Amino acid sequence: MMTDFLLIVALVVVAAFFWQLRQMAELSRTITEQACKKQNVQLLAIAMESARPSIGGSTGICWKATFMFEFSTDGINQYRGHILMHGNRAKKIEWPIFPEPEWMDAPLASGKFGSCGSSKSCDSGKCH
Repeated sequence: MMTDFLLIVALVVVAAFFWQLRQMAELSRTITEQACKKQNVQLLAIAMESARPSIGGSTGICWKATFMFEFSTDGINQYRGHILMHGNRAKKIEWPIFPEPEWMDAPLASGKFGSCGSSKSCDSGKCH
């Protein structure tokens, strides 16, 4: 009887930690999208690198997690940055050194690789 109760409690705790990690992943994606828009770069991917339990946050016990994100400035080259999360708060965003985007609408390149950033300039045959 007592072992069943402990098993249920352990299952609830694991589910709560999983739920909190999912919330952190969604929040880190939102924060990273906003940061990439501000830097005028195209977000390619985001993934969790590491997570470990920690004390602090709003609930007392939470996660410290590191998310790696990949972005591009020109649709060809990729760069990697990191976002450090503690609970539901972004503690730090680490950007590598990268060149300025070469065209004005680099985040809207939508998968086009090559010499042009916008379809209007590609239609004319002249690219900047």
